[in-house]
Amino acid sequence: MNWIVLQDESQLERLKESSKKRPQVIFKHSTRCSISSMAKSRLDKATTVTGIDFHFLDLLKHRSLSNKIAEDFNVYHESPQVLLIKDTECIYDESHNGISIDEIVEQALAN
Repeated sequence: MNWIVLQDESQLERLKESSKKRPQVIFKHSTRCSISSMAKSRLDKATTVTGIDFHFLDLLKHRSLSNKIAEDFNVYHESPQVLLIKDTECIYDESHNGISIDEIVEQALAN
């Protein structure tokens, strides 16, 4: 997985703009959570997906940015969590053991 690390709000604004051209995925990760580590490992082992950008957020280091994401996309904060962003809107989110690369790709192609 080629992660784009999210660290500040300016990157979030660029992500929203980029979502007008191609799907953007945000993976919110807690480095202290074994379920989060397992979900990240599954994503890391997935076959490289083309046409979708994958962003990684360490929510312990960047809690305010995590809160901003929840607010901007009107989703309940969870960890781990993936959000699929298209045309500046969150069209799909999933958390914990429900995180699946196949489902992310299917949702990106369907919407």
